[in-house]
Amino acid sequence: MSSHSFSKRAYSFFKTYPSAAKLLLLSTCSGGGLLVYSDSNPPKRTLTADGQETKKKKVVVLGSGWGGYSFLSYLNNPNYDVQVVSPRNFFLFTPLLPSVTNGTVEARSIVEPIRGLMRKKGFEYTEAECVKIDASNKKILCRSKDASKDAKEFNMDYDILVVAVGAKPNTFNTPGVEENAHFLKEAEDALKIRQSVINSFERASLPDLTEEERKKILHFVVVGGGPTGVEFSAELHDFLVEDVAKIYPKVQEFTRITLLEAGDHILNMFDKRITAFAEEKFQRDGIDLKTKNMVVGVTADEISTKEIATGKIVSEPYGMVVWSTGIGIRPVIKEFMHQIGQGQRRVLATDEWLRVEGCDSVYALGDTATINQRRVMEDIAAIFSKADKGETGTLNKKEFKSVVKDICQRYPQVELYLKKKKLRNIANLLKSANGDDTKVNIETFKQALSEVDTQMKNLPATAQVASQQGKYLAKCFNKMEKCEKKPEGPLRFRGEGRHRFQPFRYRHFGSFAPLGGEQTAAELPGDWVSIGHSSQWLWYSVYASKLVSWRTRSLVVSDWVRRFIFGRDSSSI
Repeated sequence: MSSHSFSKRAYSFFKTYPSAAKLLLLSTCSGGGLLVYSDSNPPKRTLTADGQETKKKKVVVLGSGWGGYSFLSYLNNPNYDVQVVSPRNFFLFTPLLPSVTNGTVEARSIVEPIRGLMRKKGFEYTEAECVKIDASNKKILCRSKDASKDAKEFNMDYDILVVAVGAKPNTFNTPGVEENAHFLKEAEDALKIRQSVINSFERASLPDLTEEERKKILHFVVVGGGPTGVEFSAELHDFLVEDVAKIYPKVQEFTRITLLEAGDHILNMFDKRITAFAEEKFQRDGIDLKTKNMVVGVTADEISTKEIATGKIVSEPYGMVVWSTGIGIRPVIKEFMHQIGQGQRRVLATDEWLRVEGCDSVYALGDTATINQRRVMEDIAAIFSKADKGETGTLNKKEFKSVVKDICQRYPQVELYLKKKKLRNIANLLKSANGDDTKVNIETFKQALSEVDTQMKNLPATAQVASQQGKYLAKCFNKMEKCEKKPEGPLRFRGEGRHRFQPFRYRHFGSFAPLGGEQTAAELPGDWVSIGHSSQWLWYSVYASKLVSWRTRSLVVSDWVRRFIFGRDSSSI
């Protein structure tokens, strides 16, 4: 290696790890004597307009997933001292995890080291896991990522906490799942599945095995008919058809894929046309699709299912089980919820500004939480009173128009209801209820808006939602000082003035469901559904564009090209 190349690498290393540079400098100057070094990271300070020193607010971000990484990418306010705590020192592009399980894409191609972003933004990163949140004292308890007994625990203070730790797989307390099934949430999970699949074929290729033994080893069971379960089943089937036939021709005939779903259909969150096509395609491909079947137990050799219609329990042998049935909250979040009076809820609740209910200094993003959208009917009297400036008991056109925009901003279900009823605006809604929109009393107002709250829906636990929430919250933080002086949000119907920011609004850009055989189902805005090979190329384009760096884009695209030319990698590494 040339001296110039070494210098560049050394510069890059010490820029990423400034503490190492300080340590090296001090050890050189000490001449081998006693070295005392402290890197306590004192709070950063900035100067006000009149030259006075002011302490920066310390923002601690928990997690480096979709919500956390998006927040950090868009945060550009120099008035915050940002500290990131995560046991994972990289961002993982989770939509491509199923492609890792069969060697279509390499695991390293879909991860982006987080320290690069930390260096660029001037943020601090600590590789540790938060095990407790003490909201009353604004502290978190962290444990270093170390499987040995030497794992260290330490406290960290914060002024503002952003919780983006994601969720864990939900086993619904089904016996044996934790011990015997594979999950598909992390890069390590995908690599374990890949290794298990290859090892299954190697074991089935051993001599002196009976047909029944080979059938058991090569029986792959996928539990959960959602997008992840369906995509994994499709990827596994493609591997069997396109690669196993060439690599393991003697055992291909013994392979079997079973997809179990407790509901009536797979992909039930998609358009019915997509669901029907997916079920028909899987049946044509030979994937054993069993709906209305609930898993009641998993042992080391057998999986037991219960037919919901008859209650009949059936057990059959398997070689590998992949569990993909939904998500549950992490223990640290569950304990935190009990602290703040949300112990009875199934998931952490935030307001429309992503602030945790009951904790003004804590925000939550992504799968960790759900937005507890306020109902219009809860505030109907306050809304009417705020608009009725003359206190006449009726609203004229001018008074009504003064709050229409704020109503639509504060309560997104209003716009959804108008769209469903094919009404241009809320004035048309009042007219349809009253026959006259020149004057409106409180009873007419209630009647017109009585069904609006039926359009309230929880946001899906997807990467798209978490990414948009992270971006939204970062933009709020970027203009925090400006909006404290001049709020830009809707009217406070139960108070004075306006909210600081516009509430979060999710914009759905569409969903994909890869079905194998170079075919994908796409559900896009405007009730547009596309299924087939053209949608597969759209899927390639969108996912390549959504990768967070040119490095990961080039790696993933090269993996796709490699697969087209040479096939999938069948090594068990």
